[in-house]
Amino acid sequence: MIDLYYWPTPNGWKISILFEELGLDYNVIPVNIAEGEQFEPDFLKIAPNNRMPAVVDSDGADGKPLSIFESGAILLHYAEKHKKFIPADERGRNEVLQWLMFQMGNVGPMLGQCHHFRNYSVEKLDYPIERYTRETTRLYHVVNKRLADRDYIAGKYSIADMAIFPWMRILKNQGQDIEEFRHVGKWLERLHERPAVRKGLGVMRDEARKKREETRKKTAAKKKARAEELEKELNKRTPRWCVRVFCEGEKDDKDGGDAKNVARPAEPWYSV
Repeated sequence: MIDLYYWPTPNGWKISILFEELGLDYNVIPVNIAEGEQFEPDFLKIAPNNRMPAVVDSDGADGKPLSIFESGAILLHYAEKHKKFIPADERGRNEVLQWLMFQMGNVGPMLGQCHHFRNYSVEKLDYPIERYTRETTRLYHVVNKRLADRDYIAGKYSIADMAIFPWMRILKNQGQDIEEFRHVGKWLERLHERPAVRKGLGVMRDEARKKREETRKKTAAKKKARAEELEKELNKRTPRWCVRVFCEGEKDDKDGGDAKNVARPAEPWYSV
């Protein structure tokens, strides 16, 4: 049995799609990244980079459980183990590996940053949005050109498609127009037609939606409680110090006047 440490994100979908394509039995262990569960000590023993997905396979080659982290490594391990979705010949194998590495080194990191700064960043910053959107567009053009004369990334359907597809299916959130990438659009439709792909995308979909709503409510409640605590604390505060100011219309003694310095309380520290 395989324990899949998972959350329904592009990186998680890669593995659920592969497992469904291979018809494997697996047990999903949720890792709610919205609540920081990827930083739990037990999970770090499996995934030292505190990123899901990760797997623990009780059927290791030496009869002992095998743990694997990094989605690319997981894809490659099971494709080779089951001799599916990666060609055996040298040329075909290298085609798949090149595009798998292309996803790991380019598509995932760049589209991920684009997605974050466009949709989740608290402060909307023009430079990173423009930079990552521009690089995302470039990568879509690379894939679009690749698909101009073939149905799948490496010729036949492979783990290269499973790696790239989950990131490019959410192109609207990355500021991309599908009309600009006709070949990518057809490829996305082609993959969506596969029953195993649809099933893989559906793993934990409803549970995650509920969890996200619960997390959103908890976060909002914490912010409200913190704001109320701060307001109470500020209301308890009194001015701790005064400054020497001159009353309006009075002259400084240095100017020959006999005005008195008058002490007035300053504004509270929190309003300065």
